[in-house]
Amino acid sequence: MTAAIEVEELRKQYDGVCALDGVSLSVPEGSFFGLLGPNGAGKTTFINILVGLVRRSGGRAEVFGHDVEDDYREARDAIGLAPQEFNVDRFFPIREVLTHKAGYHGIPTAEAEERADEVLKKVGIHEKRDTRFNWLSGGMKRRFMLARALITDPDLLILDEPTAGVDVQLRHDLWDLITELNESGTTILLTTHYIEEAERLCDEVAILDSGSLLTVASPEELMDRGPDKIRVTLRDAPASAPDLPMLADAGGATGADGATDEGRVESVELDGDQLVVTATQGGLVAPDLVRALDRAGLEIVDFDISRTSLEEVFVDMTREGGSDQQGDRADTERETVAADGGAGSDAQETVADDGGDR
Repeated sequence: MTAAIEVEELRKQYDGVCALDGVSLSVPEGSFFGLLGPNGAGKTTFINILVGLVRRSGGRAEVFGHDVEDDYREARDAIGLAPQEFNVDRFFPIREVLTHKAGYHGIPTAEAEERADEVLKKVGIHEKRDTRFNWLSGGMKRRFMLARALITDPDLLILDEPTAGVDVQLRHDLWDLITELNESGTTILLTTHYIEEAERLCDEVAILDSGSLLTVASPEELMDRGPDKIRVTLRDAPASAPDLPMLADAGGATGADGATDEGRVESVELDGDQLVVTATQGGLVAPDLVRALDRAGLEIVDFDISRTSLEEVFVDMTREGGSDQQGDRADTERETVAADGGAGSDAQETVADDGGDR
């Protein structure tokens, strides 16, 4: 099966700034894939290379087997982009903006008008079809950005911070909609600073920092890398943390990864009447912990395992990165689009298409 996105040793060098430093990853067709990273990590550059707004400095980038520069038109027609910024022509009713967008991709006027009505209904703002973009509420503007990305019926939908600044109800509505699109076969590439959004929606996530790819894994796999907190409330707690030799016994339970409790437990501390055990994959340690406390004659009143969140893993992985030292590349990336010229003469059409009155 052809990958939706295939990049190999992808590089982009701006004046004095390395925005992408040899990134290689593959996004399976039909997947829901997250691209995470702090400001300046290279996410915007990555997307701009895919849609032809920025030329790569080196490496390879393909969309459904089409090189993003050599086969620009085929690659671009497969992509629907909903950028974070509201880059929309504000002087026309939104239905007309959608028909113009479809026209850039060679869709006949009659079909474009039908599609415009269809996507406006899908995102729930069809009744605003004759309204100018500027007159929409913030939430409706976000819905319209998604409608514009869907007008060409893309195989790959790129969502750049799709729920930024929206209320909780709209966020959940958009989650439901894009999940439905993914279940119908659309590949989705999501960038977001709401890490719980990626944790909830994505099959896999890639974490970028300072232009480098740190890891690609499922949210579950990433959360398994971080330590869990096991909190046990004890009746008649001792004055100090009890000695629990079973947890340090190399002959204890061994998981599928070959690790024993000795390798999983990082610390055992007493906090008032609570015993706090920090351990990787705490659920595997819990049975031995209960047995050890029972053998020590300690009665358990309450037992709770707090799993490491994807956000905690993300912060830990990017804490030592150099994004802040290199500044926010987003401004550099946007400023360079005009000078870079995209991937050929067609890229200028895309700037007008996706750039509006920018």
